[in-house]
Amino acid sequence: MAANLKFLIALAALIWIGLGPMAFSASAESVEVARKCDALTAKAYPPQVIGNPAAGSAYGTGLTEHAYYQKCVANGGRIGAPAPKKKN
Repeated sequence: MAANLKFLIALAALIWIGLGPMAFSASAESVEVARKCDALTAKAYPPQVIGNPAAGSAYGTGLTEHAYYQKCVANGGRIGAPAPKKKN
């Protein structure tokens, strides 16, 4: 019984140590930047079928969209024009 209790306490402590810092890492500024970058990515890479994200992008692939979004977030929401668009 004591071994099970020690195990559960150790497990809870490890989870708390691992997940604790993540709960307080988001800030209002990062949320605003994420929303702005999401809107810019949607504008740069519009969907093929409106309202159906599974249909894919009219331009580029999911990897190019993700790279564009990550670059936008890294620059704090300030990003230049996307790569030239190719129609398949």
